[in-house]
Amino acid sequence: MGINIVEKIDDLIKVRNLLLSVSDKSGLEGFIPRLLEINPDLKFLSTGGTYSRIKEILGKTAESCLSQVSDFTGQPETQGGLVKTLDFKIYLGLLTETYNDAHQTDLKRTGSIPIDMVIVNLYPFKETISKKDISIEQARGNIDIGGPCMVRAAAKNYLRVASVVDPDDYDHVIAEMKKNDGFISLKLRFRLAQKAFEHTAAYDRVVADFLGDTSYEDVKHCYKDNE
Repeated sequence: MGINIVEKIDDLIKVRNLLLSVSDKSGLEGFIPRLLEINPDLKFLSTGGTYSRIKEILGKTAESCLSQVSDFTGQPETQGGLVKTLDFKIYLGLLTETYNDAHQTDLKRTGSIPIDMVIVNLYPFKETISKKDISIEQARGNIDIGGPCMVRAAAKNYLRVASVVDPDDYDHVIAEMKKNDGFISLKLRFRLAQKAFEHTAAYDRVVADFLGDTSYEDVKHCYKDNE
């Protein structure tokens, strides 16, 4: 199967559905209400601690606009949050194209929705390994999988999706949506995609360097010998 070549897109995309999963929750208390002021019909999908934080920020308003990813996908989170967002419906919502009839059919077939904005930042791996006496297992547990996948999918599809990885960009997003009646431009989506891939590349570099500096003997001695 060949690569799909996109020939038609929209410059301005209305933000209707957002997916949020952040380790750094700073700025959400101002960002979320301002988004709803611009578009009261916004729908939020979220997970774990981020879901709880948004629910706390919105109070009773959360009942009409906030859903857990597990309720949307029909798949409960696995123990320890091991798998939360790695789901077919989520990635259809991130990767589908507006003017691709086959993609639109897939959305209807699965009961999915186009996700217009992803607000994700990753498990604090660098901060974890900088702590004194951190174990290899504690470090391994802080290697983020779902976060980079969502960021990469959203950033790849900058033709339609805004990928927000830095709380410092919340004001830029709000300013543009306010200016454009709830829409985000291709120019901003592309700039956010550039930043998103820088974010995941830097994250992977830290993980790779840590593993590269870790000896097999240290790994072996970290776990119980089952032999």
